Amino acid sequence: MDKNENELFGVVPIVPTPFTEDEEIDEAALRRLIDFAIAGGIKAVCLPAYASEFYKLSDEEKLRVVKVAVEHAAGRLKIVAQSNHPSLKIAARLAKANVAAGADVISLAVPRIFGLPDSSLKEYLSGFLKAVPNTPVLIQDFNPGGSSISVPFIKDLMDTHPNFKYLKLEEPLCAPKFEDIIRTTGGKVGLFEGWGGLYMLELVPLGIAGVMPGLAVADILQKVFVLRKEGKHDKAFDLFEKVMPQIFFSLQNMELFHYAEKELLIARGVLHNSVARKAAYIPDPSSVKYIRELNQRVVALVNDKNF
Repeated sequence: MDKNENELFGVVPIVPTPFTEDEEIDEAALRRLIDFAIAGGIKAVCLPAYASEFYKLSDEEKLRVVKVAVEHAAGRLKIVAQSNHPSLKIAARLAKANVAAGADVISLAVPRIFGLPDSSLKEYLSGFLKAVPNTPVLIQDFNPGGSSISVPFIKDLMDTHPNFKYLKLEEPLCAPKFEDIIRTTGGKVGLFEGWGGLYMLELVPLGIAGVMPGLAVADILQKVFVLRKEGKHDKAFDLFEKVMPQIFFSLQNMELFHYAEKELLIARGVLHNSVARKAAYIPDPSSVKYIRELNQRVVALVNDKNF
């Protein structure tokens, strides 16, 4: 692979899409988010994904946020460019444009708007992988309505397409499946756990490549990941337990997550507002108060001289 000299590993957070008060993309704020990731020791970020509100962006806007991120990162970290679209033709066009813009890895979510047989999904994913044959690809399968792609499906895709390098799954009780994937693929497909890093402590000892949480807690979870890998389990649990309430509460609803994530980035001095494009979750006063309390605890954690 042309761009796979250094494999993705550790925490690869999703960068939220910052907006101005009139819901236009705030490019200056996006650059601050990239700087925040770099300052936190992060080696790669992903955008525009579900946690970036990609489904509210035009195709031109999706390409623009990747281009801004690539240019501002200037090689200081890797950019994983999400190129989602239920149409293979359009997804491939987005992917090729992101490669041309300098993205290091291309990511794609399995289309789950309606149920499709494996044969249809395989045709879609194979066509996508063929569209960018010299660039590593990360496939994400988030399927709240059913199971994710099967282990034989994953193995066949890997055998057919050498650029299928990473897989992100977001589902509970997935340790046996992760172990099966690692065993069946010989570890050739790097596995990432999504869903805010909620299951990371269970999965890190199994040999996953990393986790893909929100950006606002990425520096904390990077430390958790390293501690767990190094066998410092008590320290990993102690640190994870301090941030778990914020992660767990915000993940009750994806639109609530956007609000809580951006509010935490405000509290950490990076963003100036928590605007999400409408339709957006409107939190009740009790939730607003509780999120502020949770976020203040996270800020106190990172400000502690022992962090």
